[in-house]
Amino acid sequence: MSPFKDLKLVLEVLNQEGSYSEGDTVIGTLSFSLKSDTKVKSISVKAKGDANVLWTEGIGEDAETYSAHVRYFKIKEYSVAKNPGGTVLPQGAHNINFTFKIPQGKMPSSFKKKNGKIVYMVEAKISRSWRWPSSVTTEIKFDSKSFPPIQQAMRPLNGSVDKELGTFSKGQLQMTASVNRGVCFPGETLSAYARICNSSSKNVKPKFSLHRKIVYRVKKHTKTSDKVIFKMVGDPITPRSEVTVPCAVKIPVDAVYTLHNCQIISVEYYLKVYLDVSFAFDPEVVFPLLVVPSNLVHAQLNEEVGHI
Repeated sequence: MSPFKDLKLVLEVLNQEGSYSEGDTVIGTLSFSLKSDTKVKSISVKAKGDANVLWTEGIGEDAETYSAHVRYFKIKEYSVAKNPGGTVLPQGAHNINFTFKIPQGKMPSSFKKKNGKIVYMVEAKISRSWRWPSSVTTEIKFDSKSFPPIQQAMRPLNGSVDKELGTFSKGQLQMTASVNRGVCFPGETLSAYARICNSSSKNVKPKFSLHRKIVYRVKKHTKTSDKVIFKMVGDPITPRSEVTVPCAVKIPVDAVYTLHNCQIISVEYYLKVYLDVSFAFDPEVVFPLLVVPSNLVHAQLNEEVGHI
């Protein structure tokens, strides 16, 4: 039975999001209580960041598993140094403070899905001779500072498509689409619209869909997940009419950030605006979107206001 009671690991909060980034100093406390004097071999604190992917293709004898691992950093420090003779800790409450600095570098944000994860964690371990070590871990919410430049993406995005119908119907479809920004943050709502000129003989239905595309990579092998995370369907547009359809595109609160700086996992978003046409290929306009931390968007907006 472990003599270490109420073993806890607490990290100081740096910001409202409770996140850390490259170059941040992490300050924490390892606390526990002892009912009697106890000899320890060492007390260490370890921090590390790792990315892992894993998936299986095929079944039975034909099944093949793909896996990959990337380590971004590992730091280990001793709060009680290794001592061959051991160090005696007195009975009572103990609070051991520690600090370490997250290295600089273009490391990806935290991520967790079925086939892959990027995890940053802190582990405190108390080692004793001829005993199992006692340990406690806590994850760090890591928000990367490394994103593609968002200044250009702060502007509205526009696109258009024309389609000539034939075989089952006649006439032409024209659509111009726009979204107010190409960058956003979780929980935000973007403004999009589609202006449709239906010169055909068919009813068409305008649709907006927000996609999240995740690609897992192991050497030349990939596994892709393309999921619709928001969708809006407009009313049918009758032949020989022109209509403007607005759409409030809601970014899910739990949306993971765009991930572009991990060798084995990438996350992209795109907004597809299209017309559902029976028995024909749907004309569409696709806008790439960046999902980044809210503070990056607000900082850019404030900078633009300052230049007015």
